[in-house]
Amino acid sequence: MNYIQSILLGIIEGITEFFPISSTGHMIIAASIMGILENKITNLFIISVQFGAILSVIFLYRKKLFFQKLNFYLKIFIASFPVGIFGFFLNKIINFFLDKPFIVSLSLLIGGLVILKTEMFYEKNFYNRKNNITYLKAFVIGLFQCMALIPGVSRSATTIIACMLQNVNRIKAIEFSFFLSVPVIGFATCKKLHDYYFQLNPFTFKEIELLLLGNIVSFITGMITIKWLTKYLKNFKLFGYYRIILGTFFIIAHYLIKPIGKY
Repeated sequence: MNYIQSILLGIIEGITEFFPISSTGHMIIAASIMGILENKITNLFIISVQFGAILSVIFLYRKKLFFQKLNFYLKIFIASFPVGIFGFFLNKIINFFLDKPFIVSLSLLIGGLVILKTEMFYEKNFYNRKNNITYLKAFVIGLFQCMALIPGVSRSATTIIACMLQNVNRIKAIEFSFFLSVPVIGFATCKKLHDYYFQLNPFTFKEIELLLLGNIVSFITGMITIKWLTKYLKNFKLFGYYRIILGTFFIIAHYLIKPIGKY
């Protein structure tokens, strides 16, 4: 991996982390096209570069994050607990999927169809949007989030869909998804850095530079994305169609155009 690739992946992460289109999936496909997916540092980078994006959440929502009542933090904990347990015990399986672009493409396609169906259900069945997220709703959101351990599914998509299916206001759903990203991605990044350092090799100076550069870029692009998402987004249908088109294209590429890079 070089510095240009670090910047490009950082941009992809910052843009896609908070959209329901899977940042990990996009980075896996991009890294595959670049021919760097099989590099050990790329596997680490794809997870740890998300830390820059969650720093943008902490910065933009610092007042809402740090000056809340206890029940807010309990709901975040309840929603984070399931994915923490599953992620810890299924770590080897998750790592297996990190270099499988075909799985990502299939997840993008299926996820796009689910988003379109969810939007139809939401618009048809819910007229009075309830803003409250109860403890039970938080737990259900946490269970849905476990599906995002498969690259290409999208953590933000699963959490927002879970909110919408429980009649939570769209903006509240988006914000809760933002807040959930802090403990979930923070834990995943720390674990990945720990495993890389103790199981493989100490970090080289260039690897540290690549990780820092990517995180800085994802932090900046993440802030831009969050502001756009909360201000202009009316529904998720566009993302559903985008996922279907992208997933279909790369599934076809897997069988007919292969290899694209090392896709």
